[in-house]
Amino acid sequence: MARRYNPSQVTEYWQHVWAENGVYDCPESPENPTYVLGMFPYTSGALHMGHVRNYAITDAYARYRRMCGDDVLHPMGWDAFGLPAENAAFERDTDPESWTRTCIERMRDELERMGFGYDWSREITTCDPEYYRWNQWLFTQFYDEGLVDYRGAAANWCPDCETVLADAQVYDHEFEGEDGTTETAEVCWRCETPVGRRELDQWFLSITDYAAELHAGLDDLEGWPEGVRDIQRNWIGRQEGARVTFEVEAETADAAAPDSDPVDVFTTRLDTLFGATYLALSPGHDLAAEIATENPEVAEYVDGVRAADPGESGMTGVDTGLTATHPLTGETVPIYVAAYVLDDVGTGAVMGVPAHNERDHTFAAAQDLPVRQVIEPVGDATADLPDEPHTEDGILTASGEYDGLSSAAAREQLRGHDAVESDVTYRLRDWLISRQRYWGTPIPTVHCGDCGPVPVPEDELPVELPEYVQTTGNPLAENDEFVETTCPECGGPAERETDTMDTFVDSSWYFLRYLSPDVEGAPFDTEVADEWLPVDAYVGGEEHAILHLLYIRFFTRALADLGLLDTREPVEQLVNQGTVLKNGRKMSKSKGNAIAPHEYGAETTRLFVLSAAHPRQDFEWTVKNVKTAYEFQQELYGMVAEFTESVARSATERSSGEGTEPRDGEIDTRTESQPHDAYLEREIDRTIAAVTTEYDRFRFHQVVGELRRFASLLRRYRDYESPYKYAYSRALRTLTALVAPIAPYLGEELWHLLGEAGLVATADWPTALHDVDAFRIERELVRTTLDDVRDITEVVDIDDPEKIEIVVAQDWKYRAYDIARTAADDTAVVGQVMDDERVRNHGEAAVDFAASLGDRRAELEPTMAPDREREVLTQAAWLFEDEFGAVATVRQAEDEDDLAAKAEPNRPAIHIH
Repeated sequence: MARRYNPSQVTEYWQHVWAENGVYDCPESPENPTYVLGMFPYTSGALHMGHVRNYAITDAYARYRRMCGDDVLHPMGWDAFGLPAENAAFERDTDPESWTRTCIERMRDELERMGFGYDWSREITTCDPEYYRWNQWLFTQFYDEGLVDYRGAAANWCPDCETVLADAQVYDHEFEGEDGTTETAEVCWRCETPVGRRELDQWFLSITDYAAELHAGLDDLEGWPEGVRDIQRNWIGRQEGARVTFEVEAETADAAAPDSDPVDVFTTRLDTLFGATYLALSPGHDLAAEIATENPEVAEYVDGVRAADPGESGMTGVDTGLTATHPLTGETVPIYVAAYVLDDVGTGAVMGVPAHNERDHTFAAAQDLPVRQVIEPVGDATADLPDEPHTEDGILTASGEYDGLSSAAAREQLRGHDAVESDVTYRLRDWLISRQRYWGTPIPTVHCGDCGPVPVPEDELPVELPEYVQTTGNPLAENDEFVETTCPECGGPAERETDTMDTFVDSSWYFLRYLSPDVEGAPFDTEVADEWLPVDAYVGGEEHAILHLLYIRFFTRALADLGLLDTREPVEQLVNQGTVLKNGRKMSKSKGNAIAPHEYGAETTRLFVLSAAHPRQDFEWTVKNVKTAYEFQQELYGMVAEFTESVARSATERSSGEGTEPRDGEIDTRTESQPHDAYLEREIDRTIAAVTTEYDRFRFHQVVGELRRFASLLRRYRDYESPYKYAYSRALRTLTALVAPIAPYLGEELWHLLGEAGLVATADWPTALHDVDAFRIERELVRTTLDDVRDITEVVDIDDPEKIEIVVAQDWKYRAYDIARTAADDTAVVGQVMDDERVRNHGEAAVDFAASLGDRRAELEPTMAPDREREVLTQAAWLFEDEFGAVATVRQAEDEDDLAAKAEPNRPAIHIH
């Protein structure tokens, strides 16, 4: 029998066996449903190492839960729409669908070769009309519920992608300017091209309707990383403050005020109200629009700001000629339209307080507006007004009856004024879903000159993409046959919407379609969804925190309000995976440091990426560490192959009458175990407990560490004395089952070599034979005792010890230790210990021990009962004999014993002869 494992020779076989046995098929009526999901891949052309790490995590966990008896759903599909596919098709002179389908075939094959176990009967592809018709159906449902808005807006525009971008798809990018200084520009999340602005009619989903609930719900997501929750909190941007009403003057010498409502402003610094010297409206404010109809200067300014790139207008503004009345002082303040005030933040209007706000101060300086100090610094704080604003809290001044109050007290008292109302605002903005591209879900509306925008009726869905024709700009807008249609309401001529949906719409509910991919009358089966949701474990990158992960939370709530779901949170536990690095940089083809997933073999790659680091951490790809993963597989295979050969040889020799005593390393079929056999049996239980805990925590690097330690112990046990067949074979079966979720091909090979029935993929998860609640304490006891013996032999320079005497403490010390460790009052530990009669009877020794316990009360760890501690050390005595070549004995100290004073719970006394 070969003792070298060659995974390339067995992968196709086990893939076939798994498929034939329906290992990954999820039952229709699950008893213990567990939904394990990895963020589905964008069809970019080939798997990369980031994919492998993500899907190795979900696959290992899904396999583990399946062996634990759960009915596991572990599906896979394809995020197939999007601009990159359109660009790739353009570069290759083909069409986006052909390119996408080719990528899917390649990536599916790679996933299967990696041994990832998916229920392929649930596969979905977002560019299939059978899928995106439900994008369109959901859009119409949201439209009917008032969650869709169509309006003109200045939008982020990527000139390279030739499409608009949502705010979350734009980020600040630092680069070196011509003069060598660091500059910052807003760039496209896909291609990093600097982003501009365009005024376009756009479709929005009203995610802001759920801002309060999305923010509050983060507190309950205990299974999500705090970092992701913080990112979402900051993006939603909840701010508590106050709304202040300013009346607009009816008419001035320079301008006539339209019949308009008062202007409301939102502020978090109500204490600075007396310092307001102007009002500023955003260019999109309703009052600004009204003024622009009468004031050409304002109209020109508003149009110019809307057409400009973000930040280009800076602190520019235009005086409207109108004034407002300060609600507390009665003074009039000028009203400006200013580019720095954003349409959809707060109320779209601000009260300008130049003395106490940096942006207001900059604007006031540019417009030559007065700066009025109303907050004096306190303590060590200083103010450099009027040159610099003082933005900290302080004491009110020049604020009438509120003078002398602290900022906090003034904010509280000012809330009682008739013109002031407590308010909460959110930074979150509505989700812009319009994209001026071909390869996406067509937005199901038509534009009628008489009826306006009209949703496409349900019986006409899906609105399918026409055949692709390569053009500049938006191919749909150039397709007259697609564009020209009739109005569903009046029957008159109309034009079909040519924008397609942001692809994040596709991924906002795909996890629901997996649950019932073949249902025809709905996007998903509500009863099935309620049975499976929330997703038990979802794995993907933290970079999706404010896009995908926020959108799925929004969609789930909206669907619940439509009566399609019971749950309002889609994911119970979120696992973020870190980045795979090569030479300190993220792997990528563009950087020339990418490693193909199959270059080192599927199983070696899986084992390495899972063992290299905690799933959340980045790690460096090194050939040395990959080699270590490969050699570990060979080690396990060799151990099992050697065992099965030995068993077979022993059986042959017994049947032929050749000898009865096992040779060195051969298997011993004795019927009675020895203490070191009992130690192995106990370590099997401890390993099961430890590995199970780590699988539950997604700490696969710790799982592999435990398995390495266990394999090392088995080698040592095998070499110490002829292995006890029943203990050793159980150890190998356990080791095989524990490694199988991480290295499934190897697991099946080992299971087969061991002669086990069925597949390890469907085998029961190993269980301990005895209670293992204290396994960590037991392990630590053996480890620290071994360390103590090593220290003694080194310090005293004992090269060849004859005997190692291990002496555990007397029973009363365990009693005293437990009282001290659980004492309610740290200051009375000695008294509480000495109140116990069984301890007090030991006189001065008890007093001294109680005092030492009191001194280190906070350091006391849980311990075992004295008889259990003796048993554990007795079973472990062979480890001492094996390492030091000396006879090891274990006994309990007696009061007259010289070693009694040194022995403590968890720390036996040691004497080396």
